[in-house]
Amino acid sequence: MKNLLTQSVNLGGQTIEGPLKIRGSNGEIISDPKIGDIVSSITQFIFPLAGVILLFVLIWGGYEFMMSQGNPEKIKGAQAKITTGIIGFVLLALSFFITRIIAMIFGLQTGII
Repeated sequence: MKNLLTQSVNLGGQTIEGPLKIRGSNGEIISDPKIGDIVSSITQFIFPLAGVILLFVLIWGGYEFMMSQGNPEKIKGAQAKITTGIIGFVLLALSFFITRIIAMIFGLQTGII
């Protein structure tokens, strides 16, 4: 049985490449990636995932808000869920941009995004 997490599979003489190859700034595949390259490739998956999680948190908080039936305790809980989700997403975005700015200052990358 083949490993399901492999990045390169040879089936019938045809090589199929996986999507998780570490790519450099000009698009070439890096054979010996550095920790910064790995973190950059992981960030591409974190932000869409964070957006989906934020969507579910907002839906969950909105549902609890609508079902609170005027109960102040339930309204506070729902508002706390919505506020926490938005604050978490803003902190994630700020940490991303601060990291990019620091990388630009120290010459680790060519631009902010």
